[in-house]
Amino acid sequence: MEKFFNNAGPIKPELHHHLDLLHRLDWDEIQQLIREQRYFVLHAPRQTGKTSTLLAMMKELNASGRYACAYANIEGAQAARGDETQGIPAACNAIARSIALYLARDDLKAWYQEQGKQFAVQDQLTELLEHWSRSEARPTVLLLDEVDALVGDTLISLLRQIRAGYAQRPDFFPQSIILCGVRDVRDYRMHQEGAEVITGGSAFNIKAESLRMGNFTQEETRSLWLQHTQETGQVFDEAIFPELWEDTQGQPWLVNALGYEVTWKNREARDRSRPISLVDYQQARERLIYSRATHLDQLTDKLKEPRVHQVISALLNGEDEEQIRQTQVDDLQYVEDLGLITVRPSVKITNRIYQEVIPRELTWPTQVMIANQEQAWYINPDHSLNITKLLQAFQQFFREHSDSWSEGFDYKEAAPQLLMQAFLQRIINGGGRISREYGLGRKRTDLFIEWPTDPEQGMYGPLQRVVIELKLLRGSLDTVIAKGLEQATDYSQRVGADETHLVIFDRDPAVSWDEKIWQSQADYDNKTIQLWGA
Repeated sequence: MEKFFNNAGPIKPELHHHLDLLHRLDWDEIQQLIREQRYFVLHAPRQTGKTSTLLAMMKELNASGRYACAYANIEGAQAARGDETQGIPAACNAIARSIALYLARDDLKAWYQEQGKQFAVQDQLTELLEHWSRSEARPTVLLLDEVDALVGDTLISLLRQIRAGYAQRPDFFPQSIILCGVRDVRDYRMHQEGAEVITGGSAFNIKAESLRMGNFTQEETRSLWLQHTQETGQVFDEAIFPELWEDTQGQPWLVNALGYEVTWKNREARDRSRPISLVDYQQARERLIYSRATHLDQLTDKLKEPRVHQVISALLNGEDEEQIRQTQVDDLQYVEDLGLITVRPSVKITNRIYQEVIPRELTWPTQVMIANQEQAWYINPDHSLNITKLLQAFQQFFREHSDSWSEGFDYKEAAPQLLMQAFLQRIINGGGRISREYGLGRKRTDLFIEWPTDPEQGMYGPLQRVVIELKLLRGSLDTVIAKGLEQATDYSQRVGADETHLVIFDRDPAVSWDEKIWQSQADYDNKTIQLWGA
């Protein structure tokens, strides 16, 4: 059977293109930590290969003959929320089943059902792990997945019961336990009735290390895709690989999902004698984004978390980077751990697909509710996009709807920029592409429109390139315009834009709409820039 790119669930080496799972992290370091009887954390964003790696680790450790290792996913205990009387037995059941499955210990599973459940819930996990370790000839190792899915007293109890048996390792408790999840243990936040928030660091202070699984490197990303060529003979246009890297920055699910889209979801590409072109890739990219796939939907759900909101809102608004670093260091680290941003060399959204998906998802309800806007209204006879007509229509739209629709945004601070992008995406998507440049400290938003002027060639042919720079009016209009002209010109030169527009939003409720709405132009560095007020 031909292997394929995996976009759901753990890797199965016999079915899926994959990289060596134990080389995704420092396997020598992990083995040393286990030899040293350490308890530690392995964390990474969702759908980056954590479970596949843990299963590979378990297989390798058991094959070595030195340890009895079991992997257990305890996410099912999440349903109990903070009720430890339900949550701890659920976690213990999952662990006992896993030990029975991977180590042929049906007797342990029976012991827990017949005797282990008789202990108080505050001791059940400790007793189960002690009984397992006593009855094994080899030191035990437990890999616990989805630990951070648990909350409240359930999570507090689980961590404290592990800590309670720690001193008895390795004869009467696991030699090593690895906690795995999206978050580092310091970000496990557990409310206990009548108490302040308890962080994971205080409930589990026996942690020796926190290891983070990263994305694929650029070379690994290319190598994974070329496994398809090696197996089928089907070749990729070399122009695809730089685009693949910019779109994904090696995020494993994105790399695999795009591979699956371009080699299988595209029916024409199932003919393996047919080379895969850059246009095939670009079409696959758009389909993936429009599909609002599970991974992208989960990403969007994270945007609702207060800690994530603070950081992403700052990025959308162009807040001062140094101020953000000083006041929100923990939040920046947390959002980086989720895989949404990188912080070096500067704070920015992780990859180009996320950069497009985040504003798209934040404005999706608005996009589908914008009425009486048809793409054909804004197409010139030569198939170019009439940006002047489009921005005039936006001014009227913004005047009529900004106050009421801004209230519907979770990210009210960035409502003008998001409304603009919603309006443009409604017209441009499906024909061209609109991308957005993020970054702290710039105090502006750069929108870059690419529009095909040859319908036959599409995005693979000649493109109209347009920069629209958005700024909020803070202080003097003349000062904002002067800075905006400089910034817009710089960005336009970097992307090779054919035309440039600067839009300035006045959020002062005391200023009338007749004063806010205006249009003019200015020359800067031998370039004419269209100016718009909104």
